[in-house]
Amino acid sequence: MQTHFLLITTGALLIEALVGYPRPLYRLIRHPVVWFGALIGWLDRRLNRDGQSFARRRAMGILALLLLLLATVLPALAMQEALLRLHWAGIGLLALLAATLPAQRSLHEHVAAVADGLEERGLEGGRAAVAMIVGRNPESLDEAGVVRAATESLAENFSDGIVAPALWCAVGGLPGAVFYKAVNTADSMVGHRSARHAAYGWASARLDDVVNLPASRLAALWIILAASLTPGADVGGAMRAVWRDARHHRSPNAGWPEAAMAGALGLRLAGPRIYGDQRVDDGWMGDGRAEATPADLRRALSLYRLACRLQLVAVAWGAALLLG
Repeated sequence: MQTHFLLITTGALLIEALVGYPRPLYRLIRHPVVWFGALIGWLDRRLNRDGQSFARRRAMGILALLLLLLATVLPALAMQEALLRLHWAGIGLLALLAATLPAQRSLHEHVAAVADGLEERGLEGGRAAVAMIVGRNPESLDEAGVVRAATESLAENFSDGIVAPALWCAVGGLPGAVFYKAVNTADSMVGHRSARHAAYGWASARLDDVVNLPASRLAALWIILAASLTPGADVGGAMRAVWRDARHHRSPNAGWPEAAMAGALGLRLAGPRIYGDQRVDDGWMGDGRAEATPADLRRALSLYRLACRLQLVAVAWGAALLLG
């Protein structure tokens, strides 16, 4: 069974890297994350009521998360059981379905758009592009701030948008990847500490921290290995930054890939930043330059592409070993 899961993961990563999620398909049926989001929003409106006590809201958040997982993972499990009876054809179909869940290609496109915006339209172009991928106030960012924000987003989303779904797919096949993506979507929608979701989103936020913990460490490893194969990248700096700085990030997981990327590029990432009109204090990742340039963002994208390839090779190699 584990061989099947590794083969599904290999196929999913390869398919998604080559074609992404086709726009015509999105226009026709949207995306699984949109489906998950619709259910999460419906549960939020029905179960998270004003006037409830903190304990009641927390209990409703736990119930909502359980209902979400039952509604998404059980159908994926039934589908996998049925398709695996078709042997190789079933593995191929499961890989095609699982390919909708990682986001290698779209993440690259969104971050590359920031570099393009800065190079072609200056600061305003970079701000407009980076506003599509980060929550902080783009008007507060100079060029270096735009580059750092995009680089941080690239590193963090490499972990939770690519490595984590691949890892959980390798562990549990399509249901494993669906489980992870449902939890991660719930965290992104209700896991933040707003007044409405401080209690209700507690379960989603905590479970997301747990399921992302191994992936964040693995993402840092892929970035370090990519740095070791990239001329001009500082593999020693990446290792030192992870060892020294990752634990000082406000997120228990984001600091690992961000520190690895910062050290490899000779930059400083994270640190104090502004979301909306609120200043958020955070530890610095790396001890290099804060004055990042569009060329640094291109270097980050190059490291990212190589890290994605290393992950694909590792998963395929694992499948080949089990096949014997």
